[in-house]
Amino acid sequence: MSACCSAVSRNNEANGPENVTKIVSRGKAGAVIAVKGGESFVGTNDAVIAVDGEGPERKVTINDFFLEAETVTVARFAAFVEATGYVTEAETFGCAAVFSGLLRDKALLAQSVTLTPWWGRVDGAIWRMPEGPGSSVEERLDHPVTQVSWNDAVAFASWVGGRLPTEAEWEHAARGGTRRRRYPWGDDEPTDETIFCNIWQGRFPHDNTRADGFYGTAPARSFAPTEDGFYNFSGNVWEWTSDPFRVRSLSRQAKIRNEQARQSADKVLKGGSFLCHKSYCFRYRIAARMGLSPDSASSNTGFRIAYDVQPDGVEAP
Repeated sequence: MSACCSAVSRNNEANGPENVTKIVSRGKAGAVIAVKGGESFVGTNDAVIAVDGEGPERKVTINDFFLEAETVTVARFAAFVEATGYVTEAETFGCAAVFSGLLRDKALLAQSVTLTPWWGRVDGAIWRMPEGPGSSVEERLDHPVTQVSWNDAVAFASWVGGRLPTEAEWEHAARGGTRRRRYPWGDDEPTDETIFCNIWQGRFPHDNTRADGFYGTAPARSFAPTEDGFYNFSGNVWEWTSDPFRVRSLSRQAKIRNEQARQSADKVLKGGSFLCHKSYCFRYRIAARMGLSPDSASSNTGFRIAYDVQPDGVEAP
């Protein structure tokens, strides 16, 4: 399966709802959920895209932590920029990756990606103009912020007193603890009639029926939340995690990919995006993953914030 959901790197049933308590945070943090840790697992022994390193399943121990109920929105990121004067990496580089289907003016597409021609470089594409000059986020303030790199996400997390979740924490929260399920809602497959999340419907990349109501991103609080109150773990935007990307395999292909990831310092992203489709990029499953360099930014990458439980028992900020 091809990585249709991303452009290339800029560098080439335990622990259920009874253990989770929603907290309305104070200050700069969004609404967060307390997640009970303990013995858990990450990955799967039933890998669909083995070359991505979805498996094997491995045991992990997770500390209790807090995780925001939704991805960081455009409005919150705008407040961060206004308060700090932060300049994103896409602004520094002067360009970012844009899904061509979102472009009203195809002339803005400066350079296409050879293996994934629906992706291209657009000069001037930044978080406040995600599709380049002439685009705007004014009607998307409650959508996930996009065109943000891993480094941008880390800077925002520091500002709110948090951090990016690990891959294991992300999966643990998405499953609702140690439940064995393929998706955050269970094992039912999304279809054009049964809508669970914002993914592609139709024939990728040319025809999207928009059965879920969206062509690009959806508001961060779209669709039904998990039993624990989390929104959009699957689809909408890929979410940066704190972990370096690595494929746990001794195969020649894995060794090549791991060397590429080491050279570009790739980070793990989880959850898939609005561009995922089972027929081509089946990556909106909990175990699915992707790696990109930390300075990469695109139309479908965002993030959510985690917080440590403080020794004195103080809750998230």
